[in-house]
Amino acid sequence: MSIIKEENGFKYIEEGEGDTLLLLHGLFGALSNFDDVTEAFKSQYKVVIPLLPIYDLPLLTTGVTTLSKYLLKFVKHKKLKNINLLGNSLGGHVALIFTLNNPEYVKALVLTGSSGLYENSFGGTFPKRENYEFIREKVAYTFFDPAMATKELVDEVYETVNDRNKVIRILSMAKSAIRHNLAKDLHKITIPVCLIWGMNDTVTPPDVATEFHNLLPNSELNWIDNCGHAPMMEVPNEFIKFLRRFLDRVLLK
Repeated sequence: MSIIKEENGFKYIEEGEGDTLLLLHGLFGALSNFDDVTEAFKSQYKVVIPLLPIYDLPLLTTGVTTLSKYLLKFVKHKKLKNINLLGNSLGGHVALIFTLNNPEYVKALVLTGSSGLYENSFGGTFPKRENYEFIREKVAYTFFDPAMATKELVDEVYETVNDRNKVIRILSMAKSAIRHNLAKDLHKITIPVCLIWGMNDTVTPPDVATEFHNLLPNSELNWIDNCGHAPMMEVPNEFIKFLRRFLDRVLLK
């Protein structure tokens, strides 16, 4: 379990030394989603995971662009450069906007289950947010193996969606992600991009990965069987294998 650091209003995890590998979690994500990745790469990289302030932004500014601006402040505060940037789900969307707006900071990009083109969100509302079983099904839907929806994970999401301040920000963020379609801009990203996608992702289905691959000129696409929307959690060994192979290649350039 990594220690969360706090300074200048930022909360983050930082482990290891070397080139920066910066990881961005999704809408319901937590820093712990990347425990296996951190463990695997901290001997070779400085692994940095900022906590995105999804629930702390003023409602009027809650959106993917604001998170990208927050990331820029964090990167400047930490004096990071030549970043290998990895994002899951909403984190992928933020990584794409950040790369488009601040290309000088990013060396390589990794997307897994990323929004930015299309996603099946919770449908814009939580009609049964007080129904624990409904929330459990929704969390299980994220994974290929429903057993991944542990009680701890379901409890966390249930608590979040039943907190009025949090749920209105989640809905606002989800709507912002759907509105902010990046299809017309992706050709501008010419750095190496690695797509690692679950074949059974129901949130950002496989055809989304194929479209990203077609629109990003310098991209590679890696599939993981029997895997849903969060490969780094569900099939960490496969995910780490693809990520290591890509980063080793980028390192040589």
